[in-house]
Amino acid sequence: MHRPRFRLLVLALVASASCLAQSLQLTPVAADGVFPRDQPIAWTVTVVGDAAALGNPRYQIKLNGSKVIAEGTLDLTQPQIRIEAKPLSEPGTLLAEALTTDAANKTTKALGGAVVEPEKIHTVITRPADFDDFWKAQLDALAAVPVNVVLTAGESGHPDVEYFKVTFDNVDGAKIHAQMARPKKEGKFPAVVSTQWAGVYALNKSSVVTNAAQGWLAINVMAHDLPIDEKPEFYKAADAGALKDYSHIGNRRRETSYFRRMFLGNNRAAAYLAARPDWDGKTLVASGGSQGGYQSIVLAALEPRITAVIASIPAGCEITASVHGRANGWPGWWLPPDPAAREATIETSRYYDAVNFAPRVRVPVLVGLGLIDTTCPPTGVFAMTNQLAGPKEVVIHSTLGHKGPHPAHNKRSNAWMKALASGQPVPAKP
Repeated sequence: MHRPRFRLLVLALVASASCLAQSLQLTPVAADGVFPRDQPIAWTVTVVGDAAALGNPRYQIKLNGSKVIAEGTLDLTQPQIRIEAKPLSEPGTLLAEALTTDAANKTTKALGGAVVEPEKIHTVITRPADFDDFWKAQLDALAAVPVNVVLTAGESGHPDVEYFKVTFDNVDGAKIHAQMARPKKEGKFPAVVSTQWAGVYALNKSSVVTNAAQGWLAINVMAHDLPIDEKPEFYKAADAGALKDYSHIGNRRRETSYFRRMFLGNNRAAAYLAARPDWDGKTLVASGGSQGGYQSIVLAALEPRITAVIASIPAGCEITASVHGRANGWPGWWLPPDPAAREATIETSRYYDAVNFAPRVRVPVLVGLGLIDTTCPPTGVFAMTNQLAGPKEVVIHSTLGHKGPHPAHNKRSNAWMKALASGQPVPAKP
């Protein structure tokens, strides 16, 4: 063994671990992150590791995820460290950002969120007068295409579940690809349509098999016109090629947006479940997270047989809000400098924004969100939920962002699914 080299390696690993250990955590002084109007808003700052290694971090406070309304420097030598914001005189969200630089010159951002009167946050996106007419025309175009369903039986990996790969025909010569599972017994079952988060990847068989094992007739729809179970290299090539930045494809005309085909595909899958003799005729749930939550809201708006929605950290909320001084919700359509192209993109977005589908949703909806989510910012999500026309429950994660588990929402989602599976109303909010 070369001991000098070994010692250098150990020292390097220790130094690396030391750098990684330094960070800040911002926690709203109101545990749920909700503050009254005209009351001070603050976050406690917790230092993880050696404060001296972090120097004097800079911070900013942004209104509705965009406009900087305060900034300063943190003194980490103080026994109690807080970031304070002036009271808000109107409903909205605040995002505190603290930037630290470690010994390796790596910058890390710590985030803290807050919201004032979330139930009163209004949308800044206007709904086109012909919104309903446009989407009726798209549904009519879908209806003119034969369903042409093809089921291919496969192995579920569960003794009590039957599994199938499914394809349907879609508009513009496209195909809808999905997977379906059902309990391996006679009977009629509640149904659930699961839609996918963003990206280009294979479907996970367990998503439908788990639901079917719990008594559901379950279908899981691929967001793209791609087979559902190819090797990772296949999806990587598609993501780098024809589907690169797919969420922005065709976004200067309402008839060509990539989401048009995606949304209509979900409708066809839901209609197929509703036409099956093993559906119970009572319960049809739309469920998904992020891009999938976006699709679930849209599906409930366009398919009247949907009876409940479970949407975690939903995307698609105020996707061009930057025009109005707010942070865009994913996919956050980029606005080109050319005035005509810019206006065309904004106009198209109004037909695809979740806030404009929400008034058509009259069934119970469960929404989960994070106050430090910068992918699907909370301002837009609150604005969307406040447009919903039916009962709703919003689960706020005060210290969580977009990635990772959202335990409080997951707990409520499980409670909703358990009640709905047994034909019961959605459970009351605790």
